[in-house]
Amino acid sequence: MSQTNSNSIILFQKNLLEERNFIDKSKAENWLEQLFAWLFCTNQECVDFDLFLQKETQLKTDFELILSQVQVGDKDLVNDFFNSLLDIYTDLASDLQAILNFDPAAKSRSEILLSYPGFFAIFVYRIANKLWEFKIPVLPRVLSEYAHSKTGIDIHPAATIGKQFFIDHGTGVVIGETAKIGKNVKIYQGVTLGALSVSKDKANEKRHPTIEDDVIIYANATILGGNTTIGKGAIIGGNVWITETIPAQSLVYHKSEIIVKTKIENNEILDFSI
Repeated sequence: MSQTNSNSIILFQKNLLEERNFIDKSKAENWLEQLFAWLFCTNQECVDFDLFLQKETQLKTDFELILSQVQVGDKDLVNDFFNSLLDIYTDLASDLQAILNFDPAAKSRSEILLSYPGFFAIFVYRIANKLWEFKIPVLPRVLSEYAHSKTGIDIHPAATIGKQFFIDHGTGVVIGETAKIGKNVKIYQGVTLGALSVSKDKANEKRHPTIEDDVIIYANATILGGNTTIGKGAIIGGNVWITETIPAQSLVYHKSEIIVKTKIENNEILDFSI
């Protein structure tokens, strides 16, 4: 490598170091997993009250360390966040109950907690969203991307999502930064709540749709635009593409023709190249 190229790399690294927060991703991800286990009693530490309190102390200590890595030295934020956990837990309990009530495959809360990627993604969103409200840099996105890598569900921590939220299956769901979702909304796999265009000069505008209460959005529906609203109680069928507001109580679906023939009836030569 030439001296010129080496100098260019060093200069780039220097500029990067000036803005970089040296967050330990594995530490943050482990803290998140431990927080989930502590809140929902998926291990033995919550059975004994003293152990439960000891775990809380450890979680606070780890959180303070993580905050220091993103250059947040306000120790009050640790207590503020943990004081907000009861409200977060209440919202998550409503999400958990919505899954149990709506999904015929869900047999128990324990099954949902241990095996439903949709619920884990919602948990991470609600934690990351609170951190976003506290204006903590970097960490909310790190946690959201951890959930994305683990579940295939991509929810920006700045999105607004009401109670009783249910993501079924979930793979490929994308919910953008300025999306607003009401209460008792159900979303299936492959749904995108996105922007009509990607432009940096629109960063401070509402770019993603509003979904009102009691809406169901089926698989692979794409809903785009900050001015697009799906009205209360609407049902959005699979594979639709929506860029305009849909009135309340509407049924929107994509109609396609499926033709079934026997091999004897079909004289056409079919040559599919895959």
